Amino acid sequence: MSEVQNTIVVRARVEMTTASLQAIVANAKKVSGPDEKGVYRVDTADQVSAMISRFLLENDFESFVKDIANYRR
Repeated sequence: MSEVQNTIVVRARVEMTTASLQAIVANAKKVSGPDEKGVYRVDTADQVSAMISRFLLENDFESFVKDIANYRR
């Protein structure tokens, strides 16, 4: 993804599996590592937001929402 896109921040409730959330928390802790006191300083809510945003941008969410068939249940 090399092109720059105009984006906005939308606060929304998102349904995901508990396994997905557990994986985000575990991996965020692994990446950040503990500080000198052994405390992990990572905002997991921000990490969830970043992972979802990245997924939406990389997997062409825009085309998905433009297709009217995706609005029917």
